[in-house]
Amino acid sequence: MEENLMEQATQPNEGEQTSTEPEQQGSTDQAQEQQQDQQEQEEVKAPEGAPEKYELKAPEGEEFDSSFLKTYEETARELNMTNEAAQKMIDKLSPVLQQQTVERIEAIRSEWAEASKSDKEFGGAKLNENLAVAKTALDKFGTPELKQLINDSGIGNHPELIRFFYRAGKAITPDDFVGGHQEGKAAPKNFNEYASALYSN
Repeated sequence: MEENLMEQATQPNEGEQTSTEPEQQGSTDQAQEQQQDQQEQEEVKAPEGAPEKYELKAPEGEEFDSSFLKTYEETARELNMTNEAAQKMIDKLSPVLQQQTVERIEAIRSEWAEASKSDKEFGGAKLNENLAVAKTALDKFGTPELKQLINDSGIGNHPELIRFFYRAGKAITPDDFVGGHQEGKAAPKNFNEYASALYSN
């Protein structure tokens, strides 16, 4: 008797069942491996991003201004910079900023010097003589610390500072103070020499 066609259709032979199960298992394992590889690649590619708190080091011999550091960290965080990237940027920018600061200070000192040379009260043709008068007041009343402060700050060329010492010097200038220097001593030849002598210890 022939078997029912429906029974033939619903009863696959053993060979078919045996060959299908390993294929299904292999496909599952391969999918899991691909998924794991994809997750690992995403972890590697994911940027570290900004830390909770930046730990930035100033160049040797320098200190960060608190307002600059605050603004810089805020900007670095907005850009999602890592601590390493933010530090590298600081290392690159610091020498440039430092040089610009030095140049600005030198420019200001030069402006003060030019203003002093042409000052109506103590500048002009008698500048050297009047600077020597100012030095007498600084020598009499100024401490070594004051002279050091004037030198370090660069304010020594400011016309108002020179004016103060010039007026004080006029009040105490001795009678033997002739031609901008005391008799028996050589007078400096130019503004720079006088400025140096004026604030030297």
